[in-house]
Amino acid sequence: MDKPALAALDHLVLTVRDQAATVEFYEDVLGCRAEWFSPADGSRRCALTFGRQKINLHVAGAEFEPRARVAMPGSADLCFLTNTSLDIWQMWLADLGVPIIEGPVARTGATGPLMSIYLRDPDGNLIEISVPSR
Repeated sequence: MDKPALAALDHLVLTVRDQAATVEFYEDVLGCRAEWFSPADGSRRCALTFGRQKINLHVAGAEFEPRARVAMPGSADLCFLTNTSLDIWQMWLADLGVPIIEGPVARTGATGPLMSIYLRDPDGNLIEISVPSR
């Protein structure tokens, strides 16, 4: 039997303290869109989407099962790819009063070299915004 293979990442989960603050940050700062949905269990859940990507939100203390063994706000480190220049991102973030904690710096991503800037979301998760180097 051949070894099974993974094809793609469907979604990831962020555990957050304040869902409204998280949604506001990811929509207003990063350009994501909040989508509300109701799974078969009848609950109401929120996901952040951009392109074909999805980040499900779980509120700390009210996580959905099954969940990560130690689901904690502020423990994620996410790298987002962009086609917008980092100069424009830096101006955008400055206009919004969002501090850049590092960068631009050269990094290596899944598909090759990147130029990146780093910031934090409301829970302190590390957010990397990267442009592929050409």
